[in-house]
Amino acid sequence: MQLIITDAWLAKSRAIHLTGTKLVLTGLLASLVLMLGAVGLYHWVFLKGAREGWPIVGSLVRLVVKDEFEQRDRFMRENLDLLARKLGEMQAKMTQLESLGERVSGLAGVNPAEIKAKPGQGGPLVSGRPLSMEELQATLADLDRLTEQRTDLMTVMESRLFEQKIGAMMIPTQQPITVGNLGSLFGWRIDPITGRSALHTGLDFQADRGTPILAAAGGVVVAQEFHPEYGNMIEIDHGNDLITRYAHASKTLVKKGDLIKQGQKIGEVGSTGRSTGTHLHFEVLVQGVFQDPEKFLAAGRKLPAQHFAKFVAPGGKPASGGTALADGRWPGRR
Repeated sequence: MQLIITDAWLAKSRAIHLTGTKLVLTGLLASLVLMLGAVGLYHWVFLKGAREGWPIVGSLVRLVVKDEFEQRDRFMRENLDLLARKLGEMQAKMTQLESLGERVSGLAGVNPAEIKAKPGQGGPLVSGRPLSMEELQATLADLDRLTEQRTDLMTVMESRLFEQKIGAMMIPTQQPITVGNLGSLFGWRIDPITGRSALHTGLDFQADRGTPILAAAGGVVVAQEFHPEYGNMIEIDHGNDLITRYAHASKTLVKKGDLIKQGQKIGEVGSTGRSTGTHLHFEVLVQGVFQDPEKFLAAGRKLPAQHFAKFVAPGGKPASGGTALADGRWPGRR
């Protein structure tokens, strides 16, 4: 390639021969010069215009700055919206966890106020750097996972404690009479009517006529009838071959098939059937064999529910107190 350069009066001229390599280098140099010139002009115009208050330049600067701030605001809003949603989810989980904690503490016999009490904190201050947005999001994610784990654990604990409480309510530990005195105990005695040795199959509670009779445990009424020996009688099945019997009532307030809760009034004390005076005859039977009710009532005042298994030997056989009557007959329903 040949390039001819002349002066302003066309008096002199000069020819320059450019090869391929020279042409490329010349083009690159020209592009670099133009680029540097444009950058310099851009900075000179904008900086000078911004300092001296040129209207057009000032408007352009404001537009650029405004767009940059809008991008930052949009980024912050998106992150704040994300954190707000995450915070809302965590608040819901914390409310659920707090409710679970109150129920579990109630089942465990712990005062919920003790759990809610804010623990004391303190110590020397060692300042750290502020958390970045990524670190804050990671911390919230870890806290969210930990909350889910604690919620699952508390749910399992509530289920287990509820099962234990229901099991305890199905054991005859409630005193069937709240007012009155304990008369005849379980075991062999001189029968007050025949004057002969006989097995007393339950406990006699001395009380006035009309005194409320309470269910010793929750269960289902399997009998409500008049028996020649027991008089007005109620039997409640508590499951696991465990039955309680309430005899000599003047009035019964439940019927066969009724669901009964522990401590519910089921009748009133009387002197019906084979009786010498107003009292409640209370029996506990395991697999149809008489047990000493006092063992259950006393254990209910001292031991948790899981310890009641000791009153029944392995295999479901009664551990003690299961002695038949002197003549070998069982005074059941006729």
